Amino acid sequence: MSEKLLNDLAFIDLYVSLFEDLPSYYQALEPGSFILMQRDLSREYHDDILKLRARLEQALQDEDETSISFDGLRLRASKIVNTHQQTWVALRRLEKCPPALDSLGFTIPVANALRELGRRDGLILICGATGQGKTTTAASLLYDYLYRYGGLAFTVEDPVEYQMDGRHGDTGLCYQVEAQKDDDWAHYIKRSLRWHPRYIMVGEVRTADAASQLLRAATTGHLVIATLHSGSLEEGLEGLLHLAEQSSKGHASVLLASGLTAIVHQQIAAQGLRARMVITESGNLGDSVRSLIRQHHIGQITTFVDQQMARMAHQTRSPASNTYGTTTTRRA
Repeated sequence: MSEKLLNDLAFIDLYVSLFEDLPSYYQALEPGSFILMQRDLSREYHDDILKLRARLEQALQDEDETSISFDGLRLRASKIVNTHQQTWVALRRLEKCPPALDSLGFTIPVANALRELGRRDGLILICGATGQGKTTTAASLLYDYLYRYGGLAFTVEDPVEYQMDGRHGDTGLCYQVEAQKDDDWAHYIKRSLRWHPRYIMVGEVRTADAASQLLRAATTGHLVIATLHSGSLEEGLEGLLHLAEQSSKGHASVLLASGLTAIVHQQIAAQGLRARMVITESGNLGDSVRSLIRQHHIGQITTFVDQQMARMAHQTRSPASNTYGTTTTRRA
């Protein structure tokens, strides 16, 4: 039996036992769909798994989560001990560069609207459940903005999932840092302001201080792109507001209303990427969405979300343009 390398396997997630030679598993996209399917890893990869296991034992000796490089792969590793006292590691494959914005699966009107937001400042909040491509969307937006509009970007992530550190296009420049502890998120967001960035990307809003710091950054001339776990667009706004209120001494709703530029909730379905979004009016602090946030009536924003999505759906179906439609989704 010829041996195969993991680098040649088209997996998204890989599950490996750490101290015992148990069968390994992986998840990959079902051909022709956007559904993840779990598969057994064949014995042809056994030698490479042994090398990977040795690398993981070293990397995870004193911590439960880390990112590693192995055989040309970049992997995010998370360790757990199950009820059988077996130690398992879940590994997410990390790509080198984010995919193009137009390849993510947004309809062309939605993709174009997101692209135009690169000219504004404020907060773009990308919400969704785990594994729905939030980080990929955030990174693809930043990548597009750096090439299209230029400027300095600063990212705070755990771990860095896409390698964007360095020059992009003629005038784009990016610096990336990893937050190792919860306290690091707010610290790095605050530190980033000293670099005078055009863009700030926050890989995940986890703490009250981080939420407060990113809202302050969004209201002081920067374009902040952040991700947040939530079940809906409205829950995303409520969740960010709840976090920020713990650290903003009653000013969170005002900061969120003033700073919000757009919020997107996305979900990967069998047919592709489903997205709901709402964009605030540029330069109009009294627009309806902002007013509802200030009044803590976030549930009523649904009406304006539906109106904007209906207009975009009409553009997609419009016979005046035969270029609109849904492009291929890439999951990360």
